[in-house]
Amino acid sequence: MSRHSTGNGGLGDWTGRRMPITRSQAVELVKRLPVNRTAAGTAGRAGAAALGRALPAPLRAPTVPAGVEVPPAESKVGAAYDTEWARSYPARAARVLLVEGVVRPTMDLLATPTVKGTDRLADLDGPVVFAANHHSHVDTPLMLSVIPEPWRHHLFIGAAADYFFGNRVTSTLSALVIGAIPIERTKVTRTSADQAAELIDDGWSMLIFPEGGRSPDGWGQAFRGGAAYLAIRCRVPVVPVHLEGTGRILRKGKNVPRPTPTTVTFGDPIVPGPDDDSRNMAVRIERAVAALADEAGSDWWQARKRAAAGETPSLQGPGVGAWRRTWALGDRRGGRRRPRRAWPEV
Repeated sequence: MSRHSTGNGGLGDWTGRRMPITRSQAVELVKRLPVNRTAAGTAGRAGAAALGRALPAPLRAPTVPAGVEVPPAESKVGAAYDTEWARSYPARAARVLLVEGVVRPTMDLLATPTVKGTDRLADLDGPVVFAANHHSHVDTPLMLSVIPEPWRHHLFIGAAADYFFGNRVTSTLSALVIGAIPIERTKVTRTSADQAAELIDDGWSMLIFPEGGRSPDGWGQAFRGGAAYLAIRCRVPVVPVHLEGTGRILRKGKNVPRPTPTTVTFGDPIVPGPDDDSRNMAVRIERAVAALADEAGSDWWQARKRAAAGETPSLQGPGVGAWRRTWALGDRRGGRRRPRRAWPEV
């Protein structure tokens, strides 16, 4: 049969790799199609749909039989966002420039951080998991600016998949600027855990906020097991970190930051024991951060005495009514307190 044979109705031999029809023949074929002119001439989807229905089977998109559900398209954002490109050399170089040239100077002006406890990291070698309390969006850039070398520029952050990776723009910025990977807040999924574990095994350190979200009222929340699970799985130490003052800069519900001095306290590394599981190690991490909070609010000796006696104040605050919890916070909440009325001199 010749190349332009029309033995199958003028469409040529469809078993070949290329469509055996010339451009002019295709134009003439389309002109002869029994298209409903009114429908096809209608602008928009109606005309396109009518034209599609009129095309012969080889040219028409396949139709789904009635009763068959079409599987939804896979999401490319959220927990499924691929951040591997953010560990490439160009992305890492850009992130170093952003952290050193923008983030650190901004935090020096906005947070004026006082950093304590870095001497406790002197004997560490290799990747670690930094676990910090969480009160503000300022917490992440502040930690990026104060974590010492050699971990600062070989660090990734476990960020909430539903917040930081909600769309393409925020996903790209989160991965590039802060080196984030998506983490499910409500559970430790296999995808998130495997990705984090692979990076730790490759020598990357991790920053994670075990509370899973910012404090809603200024007090801490119970620590979840993500940091503990990764430390046990990868056999790396956890460095507890307490951030004080970030809630006064930009607490949850506020959009305008207010410059306020802050204190960042690094604690002694916590090494997973042979009998540790995610639950009891998460409790150990939370107690360590609570002891650092006590240290920042008093002094090292008094905090150690209370920790030894099991009297360290809880990060979660007193179990009382909302107004009592707010009152107990004092000026740590970040709101403006009413000035006390001075008694007149008599």
